[in-house]
Amino acid sequence: MSDRPEATGTVKIENDRMRVTEWRFAPGAATGWHRHEMDYVVVPLTTGKLRMVDGAGKESEASLVAGEPYTREAGVEHDVINPNEGEFAFLEIELK
Repeated sequence: MSDRPEATGTVKIENDRMRVTEWRFAPGAATGWHRHEMDYVVVPLTTGKLRMVDGAGKESEASLVAGEPYTREAGVEHDVINPNEGEFAFLEIELK
């Protein structure tokens, strides 16, 4: 169990074809370890960095720009952490 605050996910749209979740991270907040069961698109709502930790404990950091999407295939496993001094937010669009 982590001593980090938890990121907050709010499902905005869900239907037979997709689920859209808004994720908000306070400084230092994390999603917790998870595996993506569906292909997904992330659309950052803010500009900043996100830190990812994989199953082996390897850390990497990504610089994201508000409005610039990226996509990943199902199967990704990681914890996502906000290393910024302010809140970070993005929309996650999962394809069912």
